[in-house]
Amino acid sequence: MPLHEFTALLVLASAMSFSPGPNTTLSTALAANHGLRRSLRFVLAVPCGWGLLLLLCAAGIGAMVAAAPALRWLMQGLGIAYLLWLAFKLWGSGRLPPTQAQAHSAPLQVGFWQGVALQFVNIKAWLLALTIVAGWVAGKPDALLRLAVVLPVMLCYALASNLLYACLGALLRGWLAQGRRLLWFNRGMAALLVATAVWMLRA
Repeated sequence: MPLHEFTALLVLASAMSFSPGPNTTLSTALAANHGLRRSLRFVLAVPCGWGLLLLLCAAGIGAMVAAAPALRWLMQGLGIAYLLWLAFKLWGSGRLPPTQAQAHSAPLQVGFWQGVALQFVNIKAWLLALTIVAGWVAGKPDALLRLAVVLPVMLCYALASNLLYACLGALLRGWLAQGRRLLWFNRGMAALLVATAVWMLRA
């Protein structure tokens, strides 16, 4: 892959991976509510799910989904409904779970497989995967070699961006434990999820 194409890939990956979205919002909220350790399941799920999505798009599934409006609307509807459900769970959560047992019953719970599945109803993830496949992989004589370069780069960006947001959430954990700060923080995160759902509806 020529240097100018690789540089363009890094620029796109930086802009898309580190900008706020459903993944980074959830990474921040999970770490702020449960701590960094418990948020790592979701943080690791994002690159795993997104990597599978990229491979499917490279295999042609992405083009099929884009060409079938009913399937696209179904996935979009599922994604919006899930984000709104998560926002609802976050909206009323104003206390940190002090024990491990209470952590399991806390309002916001997103496990590894839920995190993987979320990538397949995340329009932002689909758009990025389709853009990368169309611009850097599909139709190239060295498509497999390009995919072997693109995939690990994007997995690293997905992991780094979500881990960064999770670390920020974990750093805020002590400050958020005071008064009603966590409630308003969670409501802010819920509002971001609703805004993302609205964006997905208009995408």
